[in-house]
Order: sequence, then C-alpha cells, then structure tokens
Amino acid sequence: MVKDAQVKGLFRNMSAGKPFYVSAQKADICENTARKYVRRQRFPSDLKQPHTWRTRPDSFFEVWPRVEAILTDEPHFEAKAAFEWLQREYPGKFPDNQLRTFQRRFRHWHATKGSAREVFFDQEHKPGELGASDFTWLRDLGITIAGIPFDHMLYHYVLTWSNWEHGTICFSESFESLSAGFQNALWRCGGVPVTHRTDRLSAAVNNLDEKRDFTIRYEALLRHYSMSGQKTNPNSGNENGDAEQRHYRLKRAIEQALILRGSRDFLIRSDYERFLDQLFDRLNEGRKKRFEEELRQLKPLPTRRLADYTEIRDVLVGKGSTITVRKKVYSVHSRLRDEHVTVRLYAEYLEVLFGAAVVEKLPRLRGADNHRINYRHIIDWLVRKPGAFANYRYRTELFPTSHFRIAYDLLREQSPVQADKEYLQILYCAARQSEAAVNRALQKIISEGSTLTAASVAVLVQWLENNGIPHVTDTPVAEVNLSQYDNLLGFERRMAL
Repeated sequence: MVKDAQVKGLFRNMSAGKPFYVSAQKADICENTARKYVRRQRFPSDLKQPHTWRTRPDSFFEVWPRVEAILTDEPHFEAKAAFEWLQREYPGKFPDNQLRTFQRRFRHWHATKGSAREVFFDQEHKPGELGASDFTWLRDLGITIAGIPFDHMLYHYVLTWSNWEHGTICFSESFESLSAGFQNALWRCGGVPVTHRTDRLSAAVNNLDEKRDFTIRYEALLRHYSMSGQKTNPNSGNENGDAEQRHYRLKRAIEQALILRGSRDFLIRSDYERFLDQLFDRLNEGRKKRFEEELRQLKPLPTRRLADYTEIRDVLVGKGSTITVRKKVYSVHSRLRDEHVTVRLYAEYLEVLFGAAVVEKLPRLRGADNHRINYRHIIDWLVRKPGAFANYRYRTELFPTSHFRIAYDLLREQSPVQADKEYLQILYCAARQSEAAVNRALQKIISEGSTLTAASVAVLVQWLENNGIPHVTDTPVAEVNLSQYDNLLGFERRMAL
C-alpha cells in the first residue's frame, strides 16, 4: 500500500529534474501507480474513500421501528431500559454484549432526529457589576476541632470579573448566615458591586410565612447596600456557575493546603478560621491586579453594617420556663416564667433580652435537634418537685455527662424510691458549686465502688476543691529515653557500611 511519504518522495525527485522512472524507483513505487498520483496530483490519504458501508448485519434492523416510535413520543426513553425490554420481547435474540451497539444507535438517533438540547451561553463579565454567592458543605474534607468532627458549611462569595473571593463558616442556609457572610465579604472587599446573584435561597425555608419573611429581609439587606438582586431558575445551578465553579476549585485548594499542613485537626475553631483566611489571602494574591481594577468600579460601602440578627419580639416564657423560637425549644431561667422577652437570633447563637438587658446567650440549635434544656435554669424548682423528674419530657437533657447518667442508674439500683430525689440533689450541687467538680467526684465514687448518695458527693466535692488533687483520669507518663533510638540508628549505619 502506497503511503503519503512515498508520493512526496516521488514529487520531490521529479522536481529535482530526475527522470520519471528514476523518481518512481527511488520512491519504491511502480511506474503505473506513480503515473496515477502524478496525473491526479493527490496523496493516497486524499484518495482514500470514507468508510460508509456496514461490515456486519444490523441486528436491530427489524425491531428498530418499534423503538423509534417510542422514542419519538418519549425522548427521555433510555437505551438500557429499551434494550432490556427487547430482551423480554425477543428472548434469546439480543445477548448482553450488544448493549453498547444499541446505545450508540440511540446516540445517533438523538444527534440526527432528536429534539433540540439546552445550550449554555458564555457570559461576558464587566468589572464592578456582579458578585455571586452560594452555600457549600465542607464535610467531605474531614476537618476536626480537638479531635471532634466539625460538620459545617461555607458561605462563599465571588466577584465574577476578578474572581476575588471570601468565605464565612456557617451551619445552615439561614438568613442570619447569609447576612453575616455577605456583609463580611463586602466589608473585607471594600466595595459593593451593582448586582448580587444567588440561587433560590428561600427554597431552604419550609414554612411559607418564613419564606415571605426571608424575602423581605433579604430585599432590605440589598437596599441597605444599594444593590439589585438576581436569582437563578429552579434546578439551574449552572446559572450561578461562577460560584459553583469556585466551590470546586476552593475545595481542591483547601484539600491541598491540608495535605501540606500534615493534619486536618485544629486545636480550636479560631485556628481553623485563621487557616481559611490565610488561604483566601493566598488565592486572592494572584488576582491582585484585576481586583484593583475592579475595586475602582465598585460602589462605596454604606456608613455602617446592617445588624446580623433577626429580632423576635413578645416571646412568651412558658410555665416550663421555656421559649419556642423557629420551632426550637430553649430553656431560660425560671425567674422569667410568664414574662415576655425579646429574642435576637444570630447565625450561631441567640440572645434573650428582658427590656434592654441581655439576660441569656444561648447556642442556636440546628439540624434535627429541636430542644436545649439547661438544668441550671430549672433545678431550683425541680428539687422541690422531685416527682416530676421521672416523666419529665426533657429528662435526657438533665444528664450533663455520662457519669451523671451512670450515677442515676446506680441510685435506681440502690434505692428506687429515693433515686430521683437523691439525683436531683446531686444536680443541684453541680448547679450551685461546680459541674466539673461533681463530675470528678462521681468518677471517683463509681470507680472505687463506694456507696453513692447526694451527701457523700457533696462532702467529696468540698474535699476535692480544698485539696486540689489531680483529675482521676490523669495518668502520669514517664519521660521517654531517646538514647535507645540513637543506638538503633547507629546500628543501621554500621550495617550499611
């Protein structure tokens, strides 16, 4: 088979003035074949006919009209489902190894006869016009705080022209998280774009009234910064593609930074927040020139930030010394019972105000947790009504640690009748003196197998506080002698020689 290189050699020799037969001989082509290429002035690859004929019979020729009739009415009909249907209709005719051929037939039909597909249009960004944001989970990164898994989200903000970005840790797609993260980004950036684009954030809110409230407050937030808002269509994450793409690249950057750090564990949360801030600074350093250009086009910030909380007025403290906020139950001090308080709901905590004074600051519940009861709020009256403990709705909240639960179970074994009263006296001691000291006392009594009573716990707590003995779980560790390892290394070096 003559190749292009041979014909090129033929043409080159003829151009050099060599006789035709010599040129053909040097190109290793017979003269008749050489004359064909000279006459046509084409290379073999140009003369090769495209492969348009079948090399084997079409196994689906007879059944394809039936399949095509379904496809015409139902374009979402999938090849695998159609193939399995044919196998049932024609037993033994279509083996499994023909599935790929059938799938290619489907692709060809969709490409030549199918309906038009959605087209994505590249957008031209202009400096200072658009900031995009979205929430994204970081749970797959395996971050831990003091060894405890840190399940969290990130509110992620991006200027679409320069790709300058910023993020704030949060735990839900609440308005408070949005407000805090959005304002953190704007004030860190130093300017305000014309438009802010998000996905349909209120879709994370279930209650209709709360959705309406979310929308009103979000619009007020945009008005405060003189911005207009855009939101994507349902199930169209590509419309907020700048934020979505930065999610992917940011997670990859965090992953690589964690690998270089050598650990995914942080001692305290502020260490992790500092790690993220430094990472954002490094990422934004490469965009410094474009960001400076965009910054000149951004609108100035207002004179102050908007409050990052939602204020809920006239919240009644019920007879159980609890308040209900966003379908979550929180306990407050019993002195507030039957009073009306104001609640300021932040992204991660809430403040309870009586008049103008903040009387409680409580961690905000999230996820499936729907109540938080602090035994210190109600213990004064619970010790007076010990009979209410056995069937108390939130009784499990009254065991601060596992040792308190073990102590209660031991009391039930020793004296079932007096167990509730004795345990509540222990809990009262923890509220009035020190929960940590009571916990250490319970550990000591349980480990030694001593008789457990409220009085013995109170005496031991007083003794422990006076003597200041070490925690019962503290284990002395002798200093390691490293000379043994030095000897081993020396032995390896001698063996290597």
